[in-house]
Amino acid sequence: MLMIKRQLQAELELLRKQYSILAIMGPRQSGKTILAKACFTDLPYISLEDPDERALAAADPRGFLQRYKHGAILDEAHNLPLLFSYLQTHVDENPTTCRFVLTGSQNFLLHEKISQSLAGRIAIVTLMPLSLSEIKASHAIFTDLDTCLLKGAYPRLYHEGIDARKWQKNYIKTYLERDVRQIKNITDLGKFQVFLTMCAHRIGQLLNLSALAQDCGITHNTAKEWVSLLEASYLVFLLRPHHRNFQKRLVKMPKLYFYDTGIVSALLNLDDSIATNPIRGHLFENFVISEMMKTSFNRGVDPQLYFWRDHAGHEVDVVQEQGQDLIPYEIKSGQTLTPDSFKPLNNWMKLSGTPRGNLIYGGDKSFIHKEIAVYQWNKEWYESL
Repeated sequence: MLMIKRQLQAELELLRKQYSILAIMGPRQSGKTILAKACFTDLPYISLEDPDERALAAADPRGFLQRYKHGAILDEAHNLPLLFSYLQTHVDENPTTCRFVLTGSQNFLLHEKISQSLAGRIAIVTLMPLSLSEIKASHAIFTDLDTCLLKGAYPRLYHEGIDARKWQKNYIKTYLERDVRQIKNITDLGKFQVFLTMCAHRIGQLLNLSALAQDCGITHNTAKEWVSLLEASYLVFLLRPHHRNFQKRLVKMPKLYFYDTGIVSALLNLDDSIATNPIRGHLFENFVISEMMKTSFNRGVDPQLYFWRDHAGHEVDVVQEQGQDLIPYEIKSGQTLTPDSFKPLNNWMKLSGTPRGNLIYGGDKSFIHKEIAVYQWNKEWYESL
């Protein structure tokens, strides 16, 4: 199997010299196991999804860890959270020689135990599906933007060449039948799939939980719990509104996005006719913002991304915090820009005193328009973040 070089590898090489325990978090099939094995060839590999290994570790945690005095890769470690308390003692007794690498695709289960048992002893990184720069480095060629939006970025679609839509449908089915029940025992999976699909319809929009709950026939609290579940399993993320108001009243609801546009496309049964679909603009916005998230994660830092919108309707798609500076980004899916395309940024720059802005669009030419840098969708705008 071809290994696509992951940008996060450089960060892992640094962290392994500083911490006894590393955790690689991220969605299923994002490449965590392959990356861990590639970076830590000196460590044995144990999958805690294997019932026999899990049973041995559960029955005798101390004895299990003694088998790996110098460390190991513990794959899908969230399957045995009780192990973390014993892991703390194990590494404390061997602080210079012991190294463990944990992987997990269920965020809150692993983080809950980490906060209780491993605080100060562990470095946590997040591995998302492939970034656009990783895909380009693997010599994969996108013929057009719509192909990119429909295919998404999960590694197997690139190093195995399998049918994207069939894989996406199976991914969703496996997620519903296995992960959802494991994280939270939801008995009505049919209703949850409707909820998941309705979330896909709402990408790039303000998340109104009451309206979402009503459309799905569930309570407000259930909708809130289910969104948290989707966040915990790395399917969706919420973009929060920025708090700086510039003497304006601001909206308080977050916006909803998926980490992968291919999963959205599969949920909504989008095909080559996407060019005329009204959701295309939101899908492109989702693509760009998820690329921004990946860029931050690959550098080992938490994304500092927000949107800004006041009650008068003035809005900027993304505001990135860089120290005390706020860097605005506007996102347009079309190939043609008009004077109206620059109005949101011009308004923001006037209001905030920001000297420059950025616009990412679906065209094929990058240029400078007054104080605004305009980037084509598939060029290195993400490297300037």
